[in-house]
Amino acid sequence: MGLIKKQEEFKPQEQTEEISFELLIKDLNDEDPQKRLLAARLLGNYKEASIYLVDRLGKETHPVVRESIISSLASIKDEISIKGLIDCLRSDDAKLRNSAVEALSQLPDEVDSYMKGLIHDKDRDVRIFAANIAGLMNHPKAIYWLIEIVENDEDVNVCGTALNELAELGIEESKEAILKAKERFKNEPYIQFAADLALKRIDNG
Repeated sequence: MGLIKKQEEFKPQEQTEEISFELLIKDLNDEDPQKRLLAARLLGNYKEASIYLVDRLGKETHPVVRESIISSLASIKDEISIKGLIDCLRSDDAKLRNSAVEALSQLPDEVDSYMKGLIHDKDRDVRIFAANIAGLMNHPKAIYWLIEIVENDEDVNVCGTALNELAELGIEESKEAILKAKERFKNEPYIQFAADLALKRIDNG
């Protein structure tokens, strides 16, 4: 396996001539991480590359290459790309999950149709990440997704995350839902604290 340089020094080899799509797909799975990085970056220009990038994302261990794959998927932003990024929310790798949250939050129009499913997912962690995505997302429905979580989710951590995101938004419209959460979780100190903080930020404008 090729020697991996320190992350801050790791750069793709300079592209001196046009590389065919077929060769890029081959290089995406090369032992040399520099070849994989260059391929991952250039494949972001090909809509048909999403299936190959998603497949490689599940195997890639080098953090810089992985970030490049995620960036290319976010650039392609087709259905395969979005579903591939959503699948990362179920990963055991915290860095991969966080990168997926950030990428998905930058694709509001493409992720819109998936948010209902995410905020009602059986996996508590996925619902937490859905709240994070909504909080970061510049989308008119974002506050309503967070309100829906706060009003209906029975998990303390999920509801608390949504309250934290509502606190960051500080929108008056969420006040009623926050008060309901205080009542629903009246014996949960964490929820009381998060709700009070959100209300304070709303009142302070």
